[in-house]
Amino acid sequence: MKRHYLFHSLCSSLTLALLAAQPAKAEPPARVTGVSSPTVRDITVKPLKAKIKSGKSPSKSDRKLQTSIHKERKANRSKGVELSKYQIHSYKSNQLTAQAGQKPQQTAPTPSSNTNTPNPKLQQRPQQRPKAGQIDLPNRSVPVPNYLNPSPNPLRFPTKPEEVQILGAQPISLRQALELARRNNRQLQQAQLGVQRSQASLRAAQAAEYPRVNLGAGVTNQRSYIFSDEPDLQRFGQEVDANSTSLTGNLSLNYDLFTSGGRRARIRAAEEQLRNDRLDLERISEEVRLNVSTRYYDLQQADELVRIQQSAVRNAQASLRDAQALEQAGVGTRFDVLTSQVQVARATQDLANALSQQRVSRRQLAVLLSLPEAVIVTAADPVEIAGLWNLTQEQSIIQAYKNRAELEQQLAQRNINEQQRRIALATLGPQISLAARYNLSESLDSNNNNNNFQQNQDFTDQYSLGANVTLNLYDGGEARARAREAEANIAIAETSFANQRNQIRLDVEQAYSQLQSNFENIQTASVALEQAREALRLARLRFQAGVGTQTEVIDSENRLTQAEGDRVNAILSYNRALAQLQRAISSGQQS
Repeated sequence: MKRHYLFHSLCSSLTLALLAAQPAKAEPPARVTGVSSPTVRDITVKPLKAKIKSGKSPSKSDRKLQTSIHKERKANRSKGVELSKYQIHSYKSNQLTAQAGQKPQQTAPTPSSNTNTPNPKLQQRPQQRPKAGQIDLPNRSVPVPNYLNPSPNPLRFPTKPEEVQILGAQPISLRQALELARRNNRQLQQAQLGVQRSQASLRAAQAAEYPRVNLGAGVTNQRSYIFSDEPDLQRFGQEVDANSTSLTGNLSLNYDLFTSGGRRARIRAAEEQLRNDRLDLERISEEVRLNVSTRYYDLQQADELVRIQQSAVRNAQASLRDAQALEQAGVGTRFDVLTSQVQVARATQDLANALSQQRVSRRQLAVLLSLPEAVIVTAADPVEIAGLWNLTQEQSIIQAYKNRAELEQQLAQRNINEQQRRIALATLGPQISLAARYNLSESLDSNNNNNNFQQNQDFTDQYSLGANVTLNLYDGGEARARAREAEANIAIAETSFANQRNQIRLDVEQAYSQLQSNFENIQTASVALEQAREALRLARLRFQAGVGTQTEVIDSENRLTQAEGDRVNAILSYNRALAQLQRAISSGQQS
């Protein structure tokens, strides 16, 4: 017993001496980092605000950086692109450094600031809308393996278990995922077919501007025999055999000369419907881009959760080994070992749940990309900040009003209802049509009367021209009722426009607020992660020295796992908010 006490005292003294000899750890700088894995890049934000406020002149490296930013601004200005004063500039040593703008005398606003400074470039050159049905990418020539494309037959489905067996996993980047969605997404393909259908409907409506020409021909053969039962006629042999063949042909032309505006209204309605479907295709393209980005970030989060839970299992197993070693040395208790075993079991269960969620996330992305049955994809991009937002909240709202297809859709729907009203009222007006017809006929008659053959041939042609005027005197009030129905639909479209405008502003403000809060959470979570790691290290030293408890180690492990998860959630939540903000203004840009 005395030997155990001396060993315990020696371990405690040695541990305290080691702790006292360690230098005080400086507070880590404000860093925006990804998850702590070899595939994740650390992002350091080094604003120049402190140097500017203190009146110190920028260093040589800072001046060089400002010169390069100025050149980059000048080059992009010629392309109609305005860079903000807070811009991602370069990636160096796996670090994304965001610096202030081109003038060192001005204060560089952070992404969480809300300045009201107008941007003349945005006012003079509004953002061009991407073509309908295309997900705008920075580089459209993104290489994608051909075996990731689905079967061209949409009606094909597997019938054997081996046909749905997963044969391999292909890592893809976010840009590759967007390219696959642009090619293969079923919802996007349906929208494209809807545009083709509207184009055919427009062509059918435009056909009313042309005359209708019909050509007809016919042939008729008639044969008759005449026999008489009278004895006198039979005596003289009176038998008549008649054969008649006639050929007819006609050519007719009809044209609606005046329809009281109904024809033009139908064409305009078809044009607006085509415009509405194209806008809907653009809206679906933006929705698909957002959904793919969100699913990709969900997959990244599931992968990082698996990594974090694997680390938690390793930490729990290390604590279990320490508890078992102390128990064997006689300075630990059986209670500490049992507590560590429970912690290992709990971490193993959490890892199993994380693996299940990872499989579900992979399948969700595969469904969205319409991948083949035997292929699954994994996330190849590291978890890092996807980019910084260059516009203020007010500028973002204005850009959303200019770019969102939903607002133009409501205007197109209003125009469609206006044309429907005109179509209904056009039935009450006069309808004037022209008709022309040309007939040609030839008749060939032959008679055989007592072997006396006679043949007659007649050829006739005729034509007619006419004009028809129709006026609907009374229809029971149907036309005016349909006109009032269209007027009500016009009012509904106008109300929907106002409602959609309010919803767009809400989407922008909500995404902008989430972007700011998540950016701040990234920095806070990074500092908390470093503190949790240091706390776990000290807790293990205290437990190994005998001055701490196993409960402290377990609590430190749980806090470290929570801190790692918080940082991953902050980064991916920031990326989701950025994707939602891009969707809110329909920018179609993916950094």
